[in-house]
Amino acid sequence: MNALTIRPRAVDDVRGCVQALATVHAADRYPVDWPVDPEGWLTPRSMLHAWVVVDGSAVLGHLVLARPGEGLAIAVGLPSRRLVSVARFFVSAGARRRGVAVRLLDKAIEVAAADGLGPVLEVEAGATAAISLYERAGWRYVASSAADWITADGRLAQMRSYIAPSYVAPPGGQA
Repeated sequence: MNALTIRPRAVDDVRGCVQALATVHAADRYPVDWPVDPEGWLTPRSMLHAWVVVDGSAVLGHLVLARPGEGLAIAVGLPSRRLVSVARFFVSAGARRRGVAVRLLDKAIEVAAADGLGPVLEVEAGATAAISLYERAGWRYVASSAADWITADGRLAQMRSYIAPSYVAPPGGQA
């Protein structure tokens, strides 16, 4: 078995990312509805950075850092210009419990800090395994809000907002 490697996502990785995402969708219904264009879904317009964790040539995990929406900024109580959002974050079903998710979250925190930004994320309240991961990793729960979409089990999504464990807002908070 090769060592796990985390690196910026390359164009050649996208097919492997889609394959890994398919395992997550089958196991967890993330995303709830399979995207018409999964490669496009992995590259949102607001994307700033993207990483993969690979074992040899196999993509095991994926994470994007993106500009946050105003709703998330309001939820965490900071201006969006001071934040960066974790998005399109997943670990293939067969690669769980190998430290892939923690490595990706650590990379997100490292890069956000280098950019002078606070990493934040949202997770649907029914995603209990993801919530447990974030809380074990020290991410701070800050707010809940209703989303505008329906979960796989037919209820209105309830989002939980988190901020990275090490982020301290610059003096002036909301300024």
